[in-house]
Amino acid sequence: MASVITGMNPTAPLRTEAEAEAAAKASAISIFIGVIVALISVGWSFANPQAMQDAVASAAGGGEVNAEAAAMGAQFALYLTGGLAVVQLIFGIVQWRNPGKWIAILFLVLLAYGILSTAATPLLAGMVPNAPVIPTWQIALSLVIMVIQVVLHIAGLRGINKLDKLQMDAAR
Repeated sequence: MASVITGMNPTAPLRTEAEAEAAAKASAISIFIGVIVALISVGWSFANPQAMQDAVASAAGGGEVNAEAAAMGAQFALYLTGGLAVVQLIFGIVQWRNPGKWIAILFLVLLAYGILSTAATPLLAGMVPNAPVIPTWQIALSLVIMVIQVVLHIAGLRGINKLDKLQMDAAR
């Protein structure tokens, strides 16, 4: 366990194959954090349907047709989030068993997009009439979690590269 925690530090020196493997698993841990966040979001939405309906009604602008379309869109988004959490879980399991650069890079790109879109949320919400207001603490918490995930993916990439190097040296 201590080697995994040490491996999560992107500045820790990686000397052995065990340390490199532990560092490589930091990428999978980052993915699992994303799965947990998605499941909490979906669970909260199912547990608080009135809050979801109020947000959808507010965003719809009061029209009956708009409200129905917005409700269908919100329901679709909820199921899509759950489905993507399952896909993310599968990627996490694959990354844990056989750490690969392409999964870590894919999730770094997705996290970069997530950080930019989350940081832009207050600006975009001001441009849309009747948009539900997302609390500042929720935006800040999301940004902190995503930055932690980026750091873990960077540590994971360091571990994957070191593991590849050590295995190539051993093969020679």
